[in-house]
Amino acid sequence: MKSLILWVPLMAVCFTLGVQSQDLKPAAPIQTRIDAHAHAFNAAPAFYRMLDRLDMRLLNICVVDKHDRGFEEAEPQHAKALEIFHGSHGRAAWCSTFDPQDWESPGFAQRAIAELDKTFANGAVAVKIYKSIGMELKSRTGQYLMPDDPVFDPIFTALEVRNKALYAHIAEPSAAWRPLDPASPHYSYYENNPDWHMALHPERPSKEAILAARDRLLKKHPKLRVVGCHLGSMEDDVGQIAKRFDLYPNFAVDTAARVPDLMLQSRDKVRAFLTKYQDRVLYATDLVMMPWDKPEESVNRWETEYARDWKFFATEDSLNYAGRQIRGLALPEAVLRKLYWENALKWVPGIVSSD
Repeated sequence: MKSLILWVPLMAVCFTLGVQSQDLKPAAPIQTRIDAHAHAFNAAPAFYRMLDRLDMRLLNICVVDKHDRGFEEAEPQHAKALEIFHGSHGRAAWCSTFDPQDWESPGFAQRAIAELDKTFANGAVAVKIYKSIGMELKSRTGQYLMPDDPVFDPIFTALEVRNKALYAHIAEPSAAWRPLDPASPHYSYYENNPDWHMALHPERPSKEAILAARDRLLKKHPKLRVVGCHLGSMEDDVGQIAKRFDLYPNFAVDTAARVPDLMLQSRDKVRAFLTKYQDRVLYATDLVMMPWDKPEESVNRWETEYARDWKFFATEDSLNYAGRQIRGLALPEAVLRKLYWENALKWVPGIVSSD
């Protein structure tokens, strides 16, 4: 292992990867990691123990997806996220949301702001908007609702004033607009979620049109901190993310559910990107733990993904992904510190607090 280990609790993870204790470097002063995008809605003791054992914090994200069990309505998620915030003694900060379903009804924005203010009073530190905006919701006249629609302007302005980050899951991987491909990291998702497989819905907007609307949002609200979920849906080319970073200083991205997409790109290109834009990328996983999930199995899955991602970002060891040998990036210590900790503090004010 060529790079420094940044925190003591990760030593246990390193042993599972076959690293001997004499190979470990002294821990740097930072002690805690942040997973800046996860969905934890099971208040299991095993989950809290994992956070303590790994010295992990996370942002617990609420989102309205009418097609996904457990995510159909905002308010039950808000209540559970608040419960887990307290149960984790503040380790699981939370991100609220609003349902855009009735955006054409009078007073929509004002109602949404009032609902969000209640969540802020209960500690929510960010707000999530979802891919249904751009990909699914249509007006009475048949026009697709886009993220730069003026109906959202009062909400985004309110977030600016309240210093809350906007998490924007806008568009999807390019695989959504293509026929199913078993070689794609996203094959199983679209095989099991045909509602979001845009190749089956050619009448819906193109990915390019949706991202252009997202870009107009960024330009229209330059004081709004925006975290583009899932590498900003530009997962297959970090060069496209770099172009947005150069244009929009209020824009960052998280790695949620897209680390494999980074693995499949040129190592040198990805490493150069993460080094140059080291202040703009937040480590995240999109890991899920629902009330019906078995806690121990979920914890094992989370810990396995955390270990894999650390190996990819922090070492130059070889990983096997989908039958391919991937060489780790061995990012410098300063870059790792920003990826796993400092950028979350910068882009999501309040993400670290005590309960």
